[in-house]
Amino acid sequence: MEYDATQPLLGKVGPRSGAEEPGPSARRPRGLFLAAFAATLGPLSFGFVLGYSSPAIPSLRRTGPEFLRLSDDEASWFGSLVTVGAALGGVLGGWLVDKAGRKLTLMLCTVPFVGGFTLVIGAQNIWMLYGGRLLTGLASGVTSLVVPVYIAEISYPEIRGLLGSCVQLMVVVGILGAYIAGLGLNWGWLAVLGCVPPCFMLLLMCFMPETPRFLLIKHKEQEARTAMRFLWGTDEEQEAEEKESSDVEQGFHLARLKNPSVYKPFLIGVSLMAFQQFSGINAMMFYAETIFEQANFKDSSLASVIVGVLQVVFTAIAALVMDRAGRKILLLLSGAIMALSCMLFGIYFKISLLSPNNSSHPDLLIYLNSESIRANSGLPWLAVFSMGFFLIGFSLGWGPIPWLLMSEIFPLQVKGLASGVCVLTSWIMAFLVTKEFSSLMGVLTPYGTFWLFSAFCVLSVIFTLLFVPETKGKTLEQIEAHFQGR
Repeated sequence: MEYDATQPLLGKVGPRSGAEEPGPSARRPRGLFLAAFAATLGPLSFGFVLGYSSPAIPSLRRTGPEFLRLSDDEASWFGSLVTVGAALGGVLGGWLVDKAGRKLTLMLCTVPFVGGFTLVIGAQNIWMLYGGRLLTGLASGVTSLVVPVYIAEISYPEIRGLLGSCVQLMVVVGILGAYIAGLGLNWGWLAVLGCVPPCFMLLLMCFMPETPRFLLIKHKEQEARTAMRFLWGTDEEQEAEEKESSDVEQGFHLARLKNPSVYKPFLIGVSLMAFQQFSGINAMMFYAETIFEQANFKDSSLASVIVGVLQVVFTAIAALVMDRAGRKILLLLSGAIMALSCMLFGIYFKISLLSPNNSSHPDLLIYLNSESIRANSGLPWLAVFSMGFFLIGFSLGWGPIPWLLMSEIFPLQVKGLASGVCVLTSWIMAFLVTKEFSSLMGVLTPYGTFWLFSAFCVLSVIFTLLFVPETKGKTLEQIEAHFQGR
């Protein structure tokens, strides 16, 4: 029997269903919050991996053994190999999440997380460092796919935005944690600390349920009812009865691409990931230390902590307002703020550069005109303001929402593969933008590059207006029905 997108897997989504979904007053979601917390320890681990290279590279150069002293090129690979591993993790995760399930896939991530950091701790050569970063990147890629899916499938519409936004919140908390820990720990002990969150995640997830939706499509009705009692404190018998009469066929077939409920969200998801990376976020993070130094923040480590705090605070605000304001309005606001910020950043570079075409050196401490900056004491603060304003905008929308929407808009039949392609797109774009950024600066000059980022932010606003649906307050089945035009 074909799966009817309007038929709810988990209770009532409209008048066609014979059973009422438990209302907010009937739910006791303590188990749901515990399961969401356990799952988001994965993004916390992922964030720590991303933030690790910032304090670890200087530490390796200062206190590491001679054979681990990284050159500039080696340091670049040490940082960027995480994105390569994460891209591979997106492919692996897309397959695992449908075959092994959401819960087991997340638990398996512990192995490359801990194995990668262990390889870094015991490294006897540069290649072992590279291998460790590749493994932790692989775990990060799988985590960035499976956790949004897990949380979306265990949540109900009224709080799905809040819990889904906590994925990105925990990522930035992990990054900030790595920055702060790096103030007092060397690269080795920092790697030891990186093993702690995934181990706690493994321990807690042992006691958490699989998602009811995945259990139902695997015809495990009794386990699904048990999971619902744990997550929501309620048990709907109707769900098993409805599921017994329907068959959700999983797996990808080319014929599915003709289905608007598949190709429309697929194109939207891939586009959201591309726009997220083309917004200029990596460029802002790349030059954060330099900009703070120009504004007389001599302690670059403290500057990194300030950047991390900004991201945590405003990602938390986004999580709190997500289910009230809606995804679409936050994406529009976020894109507008980022476009303006990149435009101001370009103006800063235009005023501060020695000349338009005299250099392509990526180090702005050399590239910027120090005399112009001294003569215009407000210029560094224009850069700090632009960067801070950009990070606020990104954290409010384009940071958390693409990952949240990825978990909401794909139908169950292709969720694993479609999410895997989105994660792959995100990390390939991140790698290309990071790797080719210096070349782009040489061709377009810094101000031209940031004005290009501003143009992409404007395009992201237009794209959101025209194509991105509002998913606030809707069940996953209603979202799928929307794409089918029902």
